[in-house]
Amino acid sequence: MNVRDRKRLPAIEYMRGISMLGVIGIHIGSQYITNPLANVNLVALFEIVTRFAVPIFFFISAFGLFYRLDPDAPFDYKNFMRRRFKTVLIPYLAWSLFYLLHDGLFYRVGFPAPDYLLKILFFGVAKYQLYFLVILLWFYALMPLWIAIVRRITPRGLFALLIVQTAFDYFSSYNHAFNAYVWSLPPDDLLRWFLYFRLNWLVLHYVFIFVLGGWLAVRWEQFDRFMRSNVKAISIAFVATLIGMLAHYNYIVKVWGLPPEAAINIAHQLSPIGILYTIAASIFFFALFTTIDFGALSKVLSMLGRHSYFAYLVHPLVITYLMQALQSTGRLLTAPTVLGLYLATVVLSLTIAAGSFNIGKKFPLINKLTIGK
Repeated sequence: MNVRDRKRLPAIEYMRGISMLGVIGIHIGSQYITNPLANVNLVALFEIVTRFAVPIFFFISAFGLFYRLDPDAPFDYKNFMRRRFKTVLIPYLAWSLFYLLHDGLFYRVGFPAPDYLLKILFFGVAKYQLYFLVILLWFYALMPLWIAIVRRITPRGLFALLIVQTAFDYFSSYNHAFNAYVWSLPPDDLLRWFLYFRLNWLVLHYVFIFVLGGWLAVRWEQFDRFMRSNVKAISIAFVATLIGMLAHYNYIVKVWGLPPEAAINIAHQLSPIGILYTIAASIFFFALFTTIDFGALSKVLSMLGRHSYFAYLVHPLVITYLMQALQSTGRLLTAPTVLGLYLATVVLSLTIAAGSFNIGKKFPLINKLTIGK
């Protein structure tokens, strides 16, 4: 066996819930910026403060995998991938087909042709949140590589990896010549699909945060002591990097004079400060949920984490129908309205998730298809 018997860490579940709330915030923010009079500070709350949400998923995914894995024991790759296919690939295909059918009817665009369908499924673009499952599958497929790296990498090696990661992400995000070349390719060219949707499959964009999660997991006892001894420093790092993210965004808006939509496309999680913010947020939330007893609030945090997977997958559907209801009334997305939209999306997504899970107890196929359980 290459699995260790270790105590359950509620922090992992709690962080899943917080990350899910952040992702919903990003997608609600995408609706809000359609209002030309959107409050730039509220946009920052939805689109900048939440930027840790996607990469932190990779951190906790790697942490969860390595926490119970004995990196020195033989690795059963076949069994590992079989389990991951059940928990990720099957729900990914089920949700992709659901959204393709739903959106084909809702937007009256029909079902894609077979050759186009293969591209959609390979790159995870049936719906805007599904790409995460595709890149997660790529991380899983390369698990022997991550085990080898986690076994051997030193703190100095981690720092070197961080430098390489920052340089690579900077090139991918901001190199004008490279991005101009991507846009110059014909729309149906397969190379353009690979390059344009590189964030959907190219794990190089998030290697450091994934390896860091695994590296800390196999050193859990040391990591636990570090967090308990450095709560203040961890909190300061989180606040400092958050201020850096907000300063970057505000500089783009107020000094460069660009609209908020352009600013959030520049001040994102793959920017240098964004990478540091992701690292700081990952350790901060882990320390927060490890060192503090939340009492009765723990039940809420546990519920958020328990249903975060389904809520993450279903929330675009909820946003679609809530936006349709708002548009039918002629109401603009003002600040109070968009805050209500966010709250309604979270509540409805979690309610649907809990309801589906309970139905799935009687009809197991439902849970197998939707959340891989």
